[in-house]
Amino acid sequence: MENAAYVGLSRQVTLRNEMNIIANNLANVNTPGYRGEKMVFNEYLERTQPGDRLSFVEDVGLARDLREGPINTTGNPMDMAINGLGFFAVDTPQGARYTRSGRFELNQQNQLVTADGHTVQGVGGGAITIPPEGGEISVAGDGTVSNDNGVLGRIRVVGFDDERQMKRGAGGLYSTDQEPVDRPNASVMQGALEGSNVEAIMEISRMMEVLRQHQSVARFLQDDHDRQQRVIRTLGQEGGGG
Repeated sequence: MENAAYVGLSRQVTLRNEMNIIANNLANVNTPGYRGEKMVFNEYLERTQPGDRLSFVEDVGLARDLREGPINTTGNPMDMAINGLGFFAVDTPQGARYTRSGRFELNQQNQLVTADGHTVQGVGGGAITIPPEGGEISVAGDGTVSNDNGVLGRIRVVGFDDERQMKRGAGGLYSTDQEPVDRPNASVMQGALEGSNVEAIMEISRMMEVLRQHQSVARFLQDDHDRQQRVIRTLGQEGGGG
C-alpha cells in the first residue's frame, strides 16, 4: 500500500474515534453533572526506507471540558448540586469514586445513596443515615443534613490538584490515584441538579464537520486507488504491446 493510503487511513481512524466521542457527548446531554470530552490530536512522524519523513494523524488522548453545567431546580429534597468546584465522594465495590451528579435517594437502611445504590460519604468517610420518622430533610449550604431530630451528618465534598487526571467510568463516576482534599467551603444546593455542560448544537456542528472530513478523505483514497489502477492498466498495455 502506498504512503498516501496509509496517511488517509490513519486520518479516518482518528475521525471515527472522534465521532464516537461526539456521539457519547450527545447521548449524555441530559445526564446530571456530565462533562463533555473531545479528542486531542498530534502529528506522528515516521521515516520511510528512502529516508523521507511520513506524517500521520494520531489521537493521543481525551480533553475534558471542566466548565460547570447549568444548575436546574428540581424541588426534590434529595437532589443536590455543587455550586463551584468539588465532587461528591461515594463508596463503591471498587473503592471510593467521585461524581458531580447529586441525584440521591435512600436505600433500605435509610442511608443516603446515589441512583445506582452507592453510599454517599459524609465528612469523616461514614455513611449518612436519615431516619424516616424525622420528617423532611434540610441541607445547608455547607452540606449539613438535618431534620426534626437534629443534625444527621454533613455531605462530603472533595477536590483534586488536577481534575483532568480523573478517569471517567460508568454511571457518571470518576476515579483517580490522587488524594482527595476536603472542601469545607464548598456550596451545596438542595433541590437542584447540575446539568450536563454539553452544548448539543455545538456537538451536532462538530459531528457534521467530522462527517465532511471523513467523506473528503474517502474521496481522496478512492481517487488514489483509481490512479493506481490506471497506472497498472497502462503498464500492462505497454508490456503486452512490447
